[in-house]
Amino acid sequence: MAEKQETTAQPAGQETEPLNGQTEDAKVDSNGQPSEEDMDEGADALYPLTIHLPHEPKEIHVMVCPQEQVHELRQSIIELPSAFQYSCFHLEHAGERINDFVQISDVKGLGPESEIRLVEDPYNEKEARIHVIRIRDLVGAAGDRTDTLQGILPGVSLFDSVTTSAKDTDNVQASAYDFDAPAKPLTLLPPEEEPAPKTVKSIALSAWNPPPYHLRQKGHLLYLLVTTNEGEQYQITSHVGGFYVNKSSNAKFDPLPRAAPKGHSAHSLLTLLEQISSSFSETFEQLLQFNNGKDPLATFQMTNAIPAAPWLVPSQNSPLCAHTPDITRTQEGYLISGVDNTDTLRDWNEEFQSARELPKETVQDRVFRERFISKLFADYSDAAARGAILVARGEVTPLNPTEDRDAQIFVYNNVFFSFGADGVGTFTSEGGDDAARVATGKDVNGVRLVNQLDIDGLYSPATVVIDYLGKRIVGQTVVPGIFKQREPGENSIEYGAVEGKDIVAADEQFVPTFEKLSKALKVKKHPVWDKDGKRFDLEASVETKGLMGTDGRKYVLDLYRITPLDVLWLEENNFTEGEKNDLDYPHRMTVLRPELVELIRNQKWTEWVNKELARLKEQSKSQSAAEEASKEEKPPSTEEKSSEEEKEGKEEDKPAESSENATTETEERIDPSEFQFALNPDAFSGQVPQTDAEKEELAADEEDVRNACKHLRESAIPDFVNDIKVSDLPFPMDGLSLTKMMHKRGINMRYLGKVVSLCEGPRLLRLRELCLQEIISRAFKYVAGKYLRYLPIPLTSACISHLLNCLLGSGFNSKPTAEIDESLKALYPEADLAFVNVTPESLREEISAQITRRFKLTLDSDWHSQLKHLQLLREVSLKLGFQLQAKNFQFTSDSSTGATTTNGVNGHGTSENKKKKRKSRDGSPSSVNSSSTPSTFTPDDVVNIVPIIKDSAPKSTISEEALEGGRHSIMQNNRRIGQELLLESLTLHEQIYGILHPEVARAYSSLAQIYYQLEEKEAAVDLAKKAVIVSERTIGVDSAETLLYYLNLGLYVHGSGDSKTALAYVKHALNLWKIIYGFDHPDSITTLNNAAVMLQHMQAYHESRIWFEQALAVCERVMGKQSLPAASLLFQLAQALALDNESKAALGKMRECYNIFLHQLGPENNNTKEAETWLEQLTQNAVAIAKRDKDVQARRLRAGIRFPARNLALGGGGGGATAQPTALNTTGSDKPDARSIDDLIKFIEGNTAQKKSTKKRAGRGGPKTRVGAAVSS
Repeated sequence: MAEKQETTAQPAGQETEPLNGQTEDAKVDSNGQPSEEDMDEGADALYPLTIHLPHEPKEIHVMVCPQEQVHELRQSIIELPSAFQYSCFHLEHAGERINDFVQISDVKGLGPESEIRLVEDPYNEKEARIHVIRIRDLVGAAGDRTDTLQGILPGVSLFDSVTTSAKDTDNVQASAYDFDAPAKPLTLLPPEEEPAPKTVKSIALSAWNPPPYHLRQKGHLLYLLVTTNEGEQYQITSHVGGFYVNKSSNAKFDPLPRAAPKGHSAHSLLTLLEQISSSFSETFEQLLQFNNGKDPLATFQMTNAIPAAPWLVPSQNSPLCAHTPDITRTQEGYLISGVDNTDTLRDWNEEFQSARELPKETVQDRVFRERFISKLFADYSDAAARGAILVARGEVTPLNPTEDRDAQIFVYNNVFFSFGADGVGTFTSEGGDDAARVATGKDVNGVRLVNQLDIDGLYSPATVVIDYLGKRIVGQTVVPGIFKQREPGENSIEYGAVEGKDIVAADEQFVPTFEKLSKALKVKKHPVWDKDGKRFDLEASVETKGLMGTDGRKYVLDLYRITPLDVLWLEENNFTEGEKNDLDYPHRMTVLRPELVELIRNQKWTEWVNKELARLKEQSKSQSAAEEASKEEKPPSTEEKSSEEEKEGKEEDKPAESSENATTETEERIDPSEFQFALNPDAFSGQVPQTDAEKEELAADEEDVRNACKHLRESAIPDFVNDIKVSDLPFPMDGLSLTKMMHKRGINMRYLGKVVSLCEGPRLLRLRELCLQEIISRAFKYVAGKYLRYLPIPLTSACISHLLNCLLGSGFNSKPTAEIDESLKALYPEADLAFVNVTPESLREEISAQITRRFKLTLDSDWHSQLKHLQLLREVSLKLGFQLQAKNFQFTSDSSTGATTTNGVNGHGTSENKKKKRKSRDGSPSSVNSSSTPSTFTPDDVVNIVPIIKDSAPKSTISEEALEGGRHSIMQNNRRIGQELLLESLTLHEQIYGILHPEVARAYSSLAQIYYQLEEKEAAVDLAKKAVIVSERTIGVDSAETLLYYLNLGLYVHGSGDSKTALAYVKHALNLWKIIYGFDHPDSITTLNNAAVMLQHMQAYHESRIWFEQALAVCERVMGKQSLPAASLLFQLAQALALDNESKAALGKMRECYNIFLHQLGPENNNTKEAETWLEQLTQNAVAIAKRDKDVQARRLRAGIRFPARNLALGGGGGGATAQPTALNTTGSDKPDARSIDDLIKFIEGNTAQKKSTKKRAGRGGPKTRVGAAVSS
């Protein structure tokens, strides 16, 4: 359903095309029909069809695209209000029935203005069940669904409520913001709203269901019981011919039609409801209007992604979580899947492998194939996660019940489940359970890479890893033949290690496909030796296995070792087999990241090209070089690179590309095939070469791997820290954004301790805090997992709340005790209740031990007193899937919320503490009243736990190609083609992923940015809104990405002239920032600055100055008082003070600014000179003002006080100031022109300021680039 709805939400971008009028008409004609806006096909590709209906309104008009399939046309018909009632029908053209699964263009004789007839079909039982579910959803009778997977309020969006809050505010209210107020966890909850209008009281299956045999023969399918708003009950028969009111009652069975006047019948249940309930039509219309009041994106059902589950949820008494009676809730399983539940059983493996074999020659083929695969992965991840929860809860019988707990395997819903633990001793020498856990995570990444590479003839089982309550469960599709009983001496593995590494197989038929895989992954062909010293030359790691399925397909398994071991880490942390020391790193699975291998390859390629160039320059004469200048050299392995790797290597590719371009004149002489770069993944893994030549070869391979490890330590990590220091990288906001950034640079998270050690200086102090928070939250995850893994489910809430009290609540109650329901405890006499003995001190010791072991970092002894409580709670909850009841948590005895308990870390703890005390007792724990001292968390606060899912779904390559193509065309000034490609990319993203998907949110955001730069502001705002809503629903209402999308939306809305709404988005983003990061995030300086500029545009000069002052205060705390960004902000603040009639204060700030510029840049720098000019003018004005009488206030605006105005714009005060570095880097500034304050104010109010400020904001550098940069990263 969502696929079709997606296209409804095409961007306003279409309206920027020359076909405005047509688009609008199409919208009206088609009554919201989805695909009329597929502008990428051009207007001529869309054409109108007339659909003749059997009932009123008898005909409707729709616009179709010839590439659509007929079943998509069906879907778009039934989504029109005038065709809601139809679900069981077929379409006819010229008297011929149309097949639902052909393209519209393939229907003979069908073209523009053609007429199609909708013909109602007789129902069967499945169609009747589908119809009942659809009508229940449509009329709002479905009640609340309890979902075992997605948790409470999944996929919630706050966007509508944030936008609404901006209405009816004046300038003072719009600018009012308490910068020092503590974070409010309740910000993350949607507002309570009026319940939807009720159309019927209930639609349920009747107690007489299912029909007896003799009536089935007569066409009876289901019996329903409907209670109308008028309070009347109707027993209804679902018959092959439709629905009718029957003569049955609750006590008497007579399913034959009732006589008039109460006898009603109709083909659709919707029509029948209109006949039997007088109020139904009116309330149904009200319901449609109620639903239309929300953004459609906020209400669409998700089909291709798992919705984000918020970590804070409302109290169970809240209307948002109201639990209403609905008998059909328990019947939905039957309605959806039938009596035998066979409708939903699928052969996952066959579906996946068949999908891979679909043709991919034409663009249409590729789109259909990628769309099919994307939907398949979404369905599979959903099914695997549901099965994994049942496995974790002990509700699935194992295939080997006599084995040890961790060795048990399960099959449920055709998914094969095993635990990510070393149940059978495979990983004993590598580190046991720890190694097995890591291997499953690496395997799912490896499978994703293989899926992305899409190598013909190579298949992999779809893999999903689910972390739930301390257990790691792996769900895989069942490879045909994997359970087959083998003859003695016969192995199922035909390539790679068979049992441990003692036996090695090397079947020749696997070589060609594995060769392609290894080439793409930069894996070197290398020898390995079995236990007898026999040599085998393998294309992949010995751990990577090839299996020939009984379906004749070649499967690749165990992809956890596609890159070499990080030998320097292992040597440094002396991992010893067998005897385990508590300080040793817990396992040997310390592999390098594929991104690092790709970056090193790019660097080597650049060096090789430059070397070849130098060699050729010496050889060739200048004339021959000039003749060949027009030719271009091509990098060697672009076609092999997976698109994911290409994307990740993009920044680092730039130097390579430039050198490639530089080689244009020598293209013919450089042979890319001579460039070789590959690493041996089995280096340092215990291989024993037999001859001297083999030993030399292995030593050379080991040296290459050692150099790669050195590159990671000596280049990648210091470069990453330095890029954050100089603002080349956006500053991470939370653990997830930090992880993504480090992974993109090829840095493993075990190096967090190393990153911490490199953090020096005020700005990097913030990075150090964030890294330490991430380290502590990861250590807590391991500790909590240990206590939760084997704990009975009903006792987990008590365990979680106690562990959280020990970690975060010891400031409020230094001796928390675990609150366990004794009656539950008695039911589980064998349960391991070790968590009861945990104290804050013992937990700190365990966490410190994990950190020393895993990150090689020793924390300060008082680390627990420097925590950002709320932020750490969020990190831990997101990592472990907790859903906690939202309240103002009391972390210390004198505070009302953890966001404020920064203990002076941010340099201004004192001002907050005064505010804190005011609400000190607001957040006292509710729920369970224990006789002991109250604690921060009670078991009732832990409302639910959702699984954390890692899947192996590849990204769509064709939609990315269109996006890159559009960007490239626009950079080449080919705007028309560029915009066509961008719209094509948008349509492809929506078609392939479904509209509600994180990748679609990212595409919306990228396109919004491009449109804004192209001055297509309405389109940019429209796309940015969609990015926010989709991101909230699929990534999380408080994710770092959502926050960035809100900031960008604020900029675009301001650029479109609505600064008041823009400020509402900025303030919401600042509230999110307090929850995600706490106070003083380095990038918030830019945001505060932009908000001040928005206020200047609204002529709220006094309010804008307050925001400038706040930006300066944060900047001084983060960057230092003498930093250049602080000087730029002082410059702006001086201008703002002058506008606010505070010339004396303005003079003081300008003097400070001048002194910093003079000290840092010298007297000759343009910034210094400009500040000096301003200083002189402000001094003269201050003297003049001092001489005036008391009425000077009234005359000041008329007095013509002269200021030199900066060419950058003052209210673009904005402009100049928003771009601090712009000011810092100006090579020459225009002579200051003298303007009166009147002129300055006109300048700020006028169009010039608006234009300048928005343009400047789009292209800033340094700290200002961060908003944009973060989006594009």
